[in-house]
Amino acid sequence: MNFVLRIVVACMTIQAYDKKNKKIMAKKEKFQYNPITLTFERIDNTIKHKLMKFSYHLLSSSLTGLALFVAFVLIFPSPRERILRTERAQLETQYELLNKQLDQIQEVLTDMQQRDDNLYRVVVQAEPIPSDVRTMINEEKYDDFHKKSNSDLAYTTSKKMDAIRRQLYIQTNSFDEIVNLAKNKEEMLLCTPSIQPVLNKDLNRMASGYGVRIDPIYHTPKFHAGMDFSGDRGTEIYATAKGVIEFKGWKQGYGNCIIVDHGFGYKTLYAHMDNFKAKQGAKVNRGDVIGFMGSTGKSTGNHLHYEVHYKGKPTDPRNYYFMDLNPEEYDKMVQLSSNYGNVFD
Repeated sequence: MNFVLRIVVACMTIQAYDKKNKKIMAKKEKFQYNPITLTFERIDNTIKHKLMKFSYHLLSSSLTGLALFVAFVLIFPSPRERILRTERAQLETQYELLNKQLDQIQEVLTDMQQRDDNLYRVVVQAEPIPSDVRTMINEEKYDDFHKKSNSDLAYTTSKKMDAIRRQLYIQTNSFDEIVNLAKNKEEMLLCTPSIQPVLNKDLNRMASGYGVRIDPIYHTPKFHAGMDFSGDRGTEIYATAKGVIEFKGWKQGYGNCIIVDHGFGYKTLYAHMDNFKAKQGAKVNRGDVIGFMGSTGKSTGNHLHYEVHYKGKPTDPRNYYFMDLNPEEYDKMVQLSSNYGNVFD
């Protein structure tokens, strides 16, 4: 009996030892050899370590998958993106073609403008249109283009189109003006000053011309805005073109004078007259006697001071004797009119 009991106790002791030994073995730490450091490194085999390791692998896998997805999207566009890119390429091609066509139109228009200024308007004696008037554009209207995609292409095309549209508008008005002037060419020639205001075929009455001269009273340089013709008191004075007597009376410095409005931007002034023949408001033709030579106003002797104004500015009268002088007489008149000594006013 005692023997059996001892055996049972021994078995129980062995079992308890085995359980304790297993627990000890379960808690026993594990090591791994590191060939780099040539040492044994402990292997962390806890649940926390396993969770952290699992989280790390999960995060790295997610980031890798996301990177691969983004790369795929960037490299391989969707069907809708391919359609949009194709449409965009077609639009850019159309814009470029339109820009080339606009450049060709601009070349033709520029040639028309040059012929208009240098030929057509010269023939009808009209001033050329200033370049800034032809090309004036409001830049503010294009500010919105810079806020959009493809802004440079849209900005360039729209600006070219607006510039051509304005130039065409100006050119159309210019042609209309030229047509009207051409229709009135005969009338304009009648109204353009083109003879001398006194009988002066031998040019012996030419006194002083247009430009800076020495004032006969103050003896200082002064701009002389016309031409002086000497003669006897009472010498007849002629209207140099068709027009209307705009002014007849006394003007400071000019004395008795007449101003004739010829239209088409031309006016002529006849000063220092002794007496008048034409009445204010009367219509006159080229060669009509409008008054008589004298020495009224700021004058040192009997003479006529004659001025030609075009669009409000005095011009050289010797350019308006083409119906009265041949080339040889014109050259002589130019030499005589340059005389600085014979100034009467």
